[in-house]
Parts: sequence; C-alpha cells; structure tokens
Amino acid sequence: MYAMERQEQIERFLNTEGRVAVADLAQRFDVTTETIRRDLDALEQSGALRRVHGGAVAHTERSSTLEPTVRERAQQHGTQKRAIAARALTAIGSGFRGSIFLDAGSTAAAIAEQLPARLAEVDGQAEVVTHALSFAAALADADRIALTVIGGRVRSVTAAAVGARTVAAVRALRPDIAFVGTNGVSAGFGLSTPDPEEAAVKEAIVHGAQRVIAVADASKFERELLVGFATLSDIDVLVTDADPGSSLASALDDADTEVWLA
Repeated sequence: MYAMERQEQIERFLNTEGRVAVADLAQRFDVTTETIRRDLDALEQSGALRRVHGGAVAHTERSSTLEPTVRERAQQHGTQKRAIAARALTAIGSGFRGSIFLDAGSTAAAIAEQLPARLAEVDGQAEVVTHALSFAAALADADRIALTVIGGRVRSVTAAAVGARTVAAVRALRPDIAFVGTNGVSAGFGLSTPDPEEAAVKEAIVHGAQRVIAVADASKFERELLVGFATLSDIDVLVTDADPGSSLASALDDADTEVWLA
C-alpha cells in the first residue's frame, strides 16, 4: 500500500473514531510504528489532525477549550451513547429506592430518556436531581420519579446551570448514585472538561455522591481538556463502549475503578 493510500485510510479512521493510536495503526496496516509516525507527521502538516502522545486526534479536537454544543454532541456517537446509558442504568437494582444525580451532557440525556423505563423494570422509585435543563422537562411528569432542578446561570453550550450558587447547592447533596459525563478521560489527568464553571459543578457532584458512575464513549479516551475535575480514583465505575488502551486500562486498574462495557 502506498503512503498516500494509507494516510487517506487514517483520515477516515479519524473521522469515525475521533482519535488513532500509533501502535494500533501499525498493527492494522502491518507496518512499523516509525512508518505510522511519518504518516501522522505528514497529516499534521496538512492540517488533517493534531499529534498527541501515542497517536493523533482529529483536527476538530485541536483545542483544549473546544466544546461542541449539546445539540451537536447529541448527533455524535448516538448509538454508542444509548448503549452506554442502558449499561449504566443496570446500577439501579431491583426495588431501588434512593436518590440519583444526573449531570448534563448528551450521554446523561440518554440516561434520562431511559431512566423511567428502567425504574419500571425494577419496580423502583427515585429522587432525581439535575442541573441540566435540557432534559428536566421530560422527567418532570415521569412515573416513579420525583424531580428537583438546581438553578443558576445557564450555559448555552450545554444548557446546564453553573455558577457559585449552583455549586453550593450541589455540594449540599449526598445522592446515592451520580451519573457524570466528561469530555476527556486520561491516565495522567483523569476526567476533564473545557469550561471552568462546568468543571466546578462536576467536581461538586463527584465530591458529594456516594457512588460515582462516569459515562464516556471511547472517543473521550486519552483526551485532556483545560480543566480537570476528578481523578480516576474518584470514580467508582467507568461505563464505555470499548476497551481502554493499555495505559488507561492500567491506570483505571490501579485506581480500583471498574470498567463496564456497553
């Protein structure tokens, strides 16, 4: 295979997967890692991607502060996010009677959508708290759910309340389970997100919950955004759609964080 053909395929992988790893590409194309690094260097010079440790990410992910809108995120990896939501909701067992905090984000929205059916399935009831206005309305009249919405200044990007009053209200809570979204999960930096105010709310959620379940599709692996809000050891369970790479998997194991595959 010519270098140009290989590089075109690498671009296609980036478009569908969001990131690529040198070792995986070398195995996939049966070439050396040095050959793949030269391919990635050439693609970076053309503006098609951005090099990161161990691989590359799509050019659209080049900024640590870049954040797609909640509508844009809802259209990305939709099948995977619904599967992740269904797997995460298995944390709600038979006869559940307790409290749940739902973070903002497109995967959390998939959880909110499936939550009433899960509670009916297990004959459960839940006190649900959220600062995400985008899916609160759908839960307001749902059976088996008593809903509390935390207010504050609403970020248009995520349709979620943020700010000092929001953080203070979240810190006063001790929910049984918190489902938390993230823009990045890495071995060295933990969980991160682009916006400092959003990160402050997420940190408060993680700090207060008795059990923290992070939900993230594989495109978030080894991404490091501007603001970290939790270490891997702060997370009880990571629910995702693919096995983490070796370094992230090792870090999750060292942190005693369970990994559930959808």
